[in-house]
Parts: sequence; structure tokens; C-alpha cells
Amino acid sequence: MVLQSSFLPSTAIVVMDASIKNNITTFILHIHLVDHPLIKTVHHAAFITSTEVELFMVRYSINQACNKENMSKIIIVTNSIHTVRKIFDNKSHLYQIHTIAILSKLHHFFAIS
Repeated sequence: MVLQSSFLPSTAIVVMDASIKNNITTFILHIHLVDHPLIKTVHHAAFITSTEVELFMVRYSINQACNKENMSKIIIVTNSIHTVRKIFDNKSHLYQIHTIAILSKLHHFFAIS
């Protein structure tokens, strides 16, 4: 799916990864858009959980992809599916602020697509 979609001009492909060492988290996002240079973003944070990092990365990548013109599909590649499931869990949880921001951006994205 990713390889076929990588040639479509209306698709953003986001690959993200994070690592924590000595309470310092480094997370890297790569965003691929057709006819654009590869976008690489590196962030560092201290004393946050891996779940918070993953939710922030999803939120940030969706924001970046939605800010590009004519995007109709966003593919996010991550190794933390358990964290991403929390976005769509309608129960109250600790990461509600991230969930609200992500779902709000997705609502706007689908409303204009």
C-alpha cells in the first residue's frame, strides 16, 4: 500500500520512530510527499512517557500532512499500534488532550477531502 501510494500526489506518507535513553526521548518523523523533498523532523523531550511521545508524533504528523495542499490520504507507519488505538478510544483517559487535537484535525481533514 505504501509503495503504490508513494507515487500519488494527494498522499502523504509519514514514518515515525522514537527512542528513550536516560530519560531523554528522541523522536524522528519522515514525511514523503510526491514532488517535494523528504521532510525530516527531529524532536527531543525529557521525562515523558513513550505513550505521550507516540501520541504527539501522530498529532504532529497529521498536522504537517493536513497543512499541505490537495492531500486526500495520510499513511502513518508506526510500531506502536497499541498507542494509536488510544486515539479512537472514547473512554476518558490520561491522554485526552492529544486525542481531542488529533480527532479535531482529522475531522477538518475529512470535511475538506
